[in-house]
Amino acid sequence: MDTIEKLTVLSKDSQYDLACACGTGKNEHRRRGVDGRWLYPVTLPQGGYTVLLKTLLSNACRNDCKYCPLRSDTNMRRCTLQPEEVARVFMEYHRRRKVFGLFLSSAVINNADYTMDKINTVARLLRYKHNFRGYIHLKVIPGASDAAVEDTLSLATAVSLNIETPGRKHFAVLSDKKDYDKDIIRPLKLIGKLTGRGMRFSGVKCTTQFIVGASDENDSEIIKYMYGLYKRMNFKRVYFSAYQKGLGDPGIPGEKRLFNSPERPFMREHRLYQVDFLIRKYGFRREDIILDNSGNLRDDKDPKQVWADSHPEYYPVRINTSGNEELLRVPGIGLDTVKKILSIRRERKIRQPEDLGIKGKRLDKIKDYVIFE
Repeated sequence: MDTIEKLTVLSKDSQYDLACACGTGKNEHRRRGVDGRWLYPVTLPQGGYTVLLKTLLSNACRNDCKYCPLRSDTNMRRCTLQPEEVARVFMEYHRRRKVFGLFLSSAVINNADYTMDKINTVARLLRYKHNFRGYIHLKVIPGASDAAVEDTLSLATAVSLNIETPGRKHFAVLSDKKDYDKDIIRPLKLIGKLTGRGMRFSGVKCTTQFIVGASDENDSEIIKYMYGLYKRMNFKRVYFSAYQKGLGDPGIPGEKRLFNSPERPFMREHRLYQVDFLIRKYGFRREDIILDNSGNLRDDKDPKQVWADSHPEYYPVRINTSGNEELLRVPGIGLDTVKKILSIRRERKIRQPEDLGIKGKRLDKIKDYVIFE
């Protein structure tokens, strides 16, 4: 295969990893570009979006992750790009203004540090040979040594290492080769430590991803680990990728589980993203997230609405006098609406819901929880 043919295969195979810029906003969805590339928007620190070229360095994996279609025992077309090929092609696209950043991951070739050396070589070529100073997101391979992780942090704008499952027990269901504590948790803790406030790499953004539903975890366990990643380990974003039936080993829980609807895995992913937003942006604590008797989020109602319905004593919230935190607990009111409320209040009282410029079902929902003096 020539370079473009390999890039077409490897860009397609990179679609299963969302831990870079794929999210819930209208500007955060990936799209396929020419040459089979996956292009991902990423939010810039100064505002706005740019587009990333996303690819694997190789799909020739030695690992046995049972949820992954690239695992070593599957029969698929394998190929590997050399670091020089990736750097050359990226700079060609960059010069043509097709992309403005790179997300580079890889299957495990030989071992973790061998693979990390190849990934870091791409970044080093871009930084020091081509003088590229833009956005580079590098994947940390499970089991990478401390030295390899530090080298990655010295070259990248952002890094990610997938936590995959909440805990050793669920991880053991999905892999016989990898050790959860040594290969996943140890480098995650190191990344969190080295990117903490005042540390050498504090400017590097770190993210991770759960593979939701491949193992037999419940939402309570995922939320517990997610909360720890934010509060104790300095991670900037946690992503959730719903396991899709047919991709993994037939024996894993994700393949055996009977879903009432094919949309169920994606609804679960959606609810976890809503919880993530409540914790990151709305000031919710882990104990504020209300679960059913099986430790899972409800499909029929979003977690903010569930909290509101369980705390009638909190309402009605006074639109003209309540603060940020109180207003954000109102179903139907988000960050932008709170900003608008505070802005209007500086000039006049808000006397009716229509003053907020909100219509339809969302307005009807808000009316049940607020009072206009």
